[in-house]
Amino acid sequence: MTFQAEPDREPQRLIQDTLQEYRTTGRMAEIIYRDGAGQVCIAHDVIRDVFSRAGSDFVMLGRGAMLELDHIMTIDGWSPRAGNVLTQP
Repeated sequence: MTFQAEPDREPQRLIQDTLQEYRTTGRMAEIIYRDGAGQVCIAHDVIRDVFSRAGSDFVMLGRGAMLELDHIMTIDGWSPRAGNVLTQP
């Protein structure tokens, strides 16, 4: 039996590694996201935690805001979406 990696697994790992780097270094980030009403919002904050709950990935910001990863458009100019994970400046 040969192990075959899931096609989307590598981009997801890069996303998780990058988010964990922000979390461990405490580096301030500019996070652009859509809120529950669909409005574009900007936060300048640190990433306090990265976790999964009920099948979704979340980012907890330093001031207590909890953002679903799917709602985050950019973090410091790079997109955490799998297709754009390597666009970090």
